[in-house]
Amino acid sequence: MTTLISASGLSKQFGSKLALNKVNFEISKGAPVALVGPNGAGKTTLFSLLCGYIFPSAGELSILGHAPGSSKLFGQLAALPQDAQFDPRFSIIHQLSFYGRLQGLSKAKAKQESERVLELVDLSAAAKQNPTDLSHGMRKRVAIAQALIGEPKIVMLDEATAGLDPIHARAIRELVSSLSSETTFILSSHDLTELERLCGQVLHLDQGILSEHSAQSQSQDDKRFITLQLSQSYPNVEETLQALPSVIKVYMSQAKEYVVEFDACESAFDILLLECCHAHNWQYRQLINGHTLENQIFHKN
Repeated sequence: MTTLISASGLSKQFGSKLALNKVNFEISKGAPVALVGPNGAGKTTLFSLLCGYIFPSAGELSILGHAPGSSKLFGQLAALPQDAQFDPRFSIIHQLSFYGRLQGLSKAKAKQESERVLELVDLSAAAKQNPTDLSHGMRKRVAIAQALIGEPKIVMLDEATAGLDPIHARAIRELVSSLSSETTFILSSHDLTELERLCGQVLHLDQGILSEHSAQSQSQDDKRFITLQLSQSYPNVEETLQALPSVIKVYMSQAKEYVVEFDACESAFDILLLECCHAHNWQYRQLINGHTLENQIFHKN
């Protein structure tokens, strides 16, 4: 698998504040990668380092075999900040074509490329409109289109679906998924459910320290996990689940949600669990193989 980005001992200090503390990770070509963490965790600092806007205080960072900011990365990496803005005086197609020209495209090719990316985000009809004529969600989709100009190998999107209605948020997720065979996306978002749908690798930053998770954590040596989400609260759920064959441990991760750890030799445990719900008249909302991403990050049981 081709390694696109590698970081070793990466640190960044602003005065007395250590924004990133000896961060190590690798990102390979393939499924989108999630970057998550609370506000102030160091996500923006990491994005800025990857873009070459700032430089590390210590450690090494390589993108496609080059240092961030290298001219050899020109057109290979694109980033969309959460607060991306457009000039209200010029049409969308004019501005996207301008950004294409900045990447070295000819005037004709820049216009053609702008039309292509607008079609990708379903905004071809808005090409001649000014940004002030568009809704917040439409402007967000134009910004995503800008990030896709030139078909970069790596695209970083910060809160790409924030402010979008459910239909257009889903369309963006489908777009990211459809392009993932050619482009590797790094997605920063507070919506863990959205990231769980899209991503395989998860980089979790907290106070500058990074840990890695799988978006679909299903097994651990000879153990497996299943998450049961009930529609309402019922008495004695943990005790009842603990009494099932092959169960190692049960805990309530949040209200009406239970994580069950069981022996991996029990291949039909999901059926056993559904039979238990039926026998006790428990109405369940969802059954998830493995831990949810939220449980992996916030629960240490």
